Amino acid sequence: MDRKAHWQGVHESRQEAELSWFQEHPETSVSLIGRAGFGQAARIVDVGGGASRLVDHLLDAGHGCVTVLDIADAAIAKARARLGDRAEKVAWVAADVTRWTPESPFDIWHDRAVFHFLTEAPDRKAYTAGMAAAVRPGGQAIVATFALDGPEKCSGLPVRRYDAEGLAAEFAPRFRVVESFSEGHVTPGGKVQRFLFCRMVRDTL
Repeated sequence: MDRKAHWQGVHESRQEAELSWFQEHPETSVSLIGRAGFGQAARIVDVGGGASRLVDHLLDAGHGCVTVLDIADAAIAKARARLGDRAEKVAWVAADVTRWTPESPFDIWHDRAVFHFLTEAPDRKAYTAGMAAAVRPGGQAIVATFALDGPEKCSGLPVRRYDAEGLAAEFAPRFRVVESFSEGHVTPGGKVQRFLFCRMVRDTL
């Protein structure tokens, strides 16, 4: 499957609020980024951020070093149009995260609902290696996937569901989990999807 073509098609054919993962107010992600403790100067990358509203909230909170990465140019275009002049304050990257190398390290890596689409082991290995290279020692990663009682498919694709131990094992030993919990997300259609959130610290291994 051509991942880029798939997600480009999703974002070209559907409005932002029609997507199952849409959040007007991404309160959990904002809270976890705050608990990481790096303040407004933190270098943050939102992986799969595309048209997400997280970047709006980070800018509102005074964060000035935000990068948004998405495989779909169409998703990025929607976010840029929504932000208007504020879009110039953000670094936008159209790339497949499993093939991307950042130019400089980040304090915080955020991913809500990308990693669980990587059902093949080589893709997960490339992702975890890339995340380890992108996050500085002492930095943190926030990764949210479908929980074990979450959906088996999303946007027509199979997903890989996790519990806290399983997700921690994917990123060990370079990342150590400091916080994990499950949460119900209500989709725009009114369905509840169970997500697992993990906040991890990049060790010096």
